[in-house]
Amino acid sequence: MKKENKMSTKTLVLGAILTALVIVLQYLSMAIRFGTFSITLSLIPIVIGSITCGAGMGAWLGLVFGITVLLTGDAAPFWAVTAVGTFITVVAKGIAAGVFPALVFKLFKKTNKTFASAVAAIISPIANTGVFLLGCVVFFIPTLIEWYGNVTAFLVTIFSFNFLIELVLNIVLTPVIIRLINLKKDK
Repeated sequence: MKKENKMSTKTLVLGAILTALVIVLQYLSMAIRFGTFSITLSLIPIVIGSITCGAGMGAWLGLVFGITVLLTGDAAPFWAVTAVGTFITVVAKGIAAGVFPALVFKLFKKTNKTFASAVAAIISPIANTGVFLLGCVVFFIPTLIEWYGNVTAFLVTIFSFNFLIELVLNIVLTPVIIRLINLKKDK
């Protein structure tokens, strides 16, 4: 007998709520800028979905995040350079930000779920920024040198407040929210 992979109603509802949160938080975060790029607040619901529902949900939420970034105009300067490179970079970084936390959580959850959720929360902004930087190397280096004068100035912009704020928010909020979700399950 073939085992079917069906999502529970609870997973679908949580996925829908987290999808809406990703979109709303991405639009809200456009107003919070340090330098060229806006802060990514939507990584928090992406990681929560990855931890609670698995890599498939993480990939979905990351895809929604990537598409939302493209639709908000946050990636507009890159569209002018290469639309294909922009699309690949932005969507890939979103999906990576959702899939890697799920894999890391799965790896460490038997040790300690709070520790596993903290590591997953750390991995998401690293994956998001790392894939973005990889896309920049592949598609945009000459343009970045033109815009910033050199690649070091660009890296300082990326790794200054934006990345650090995203990392801290994820480390602080995600394990707390996951713990609250697990407390509800234990009752």
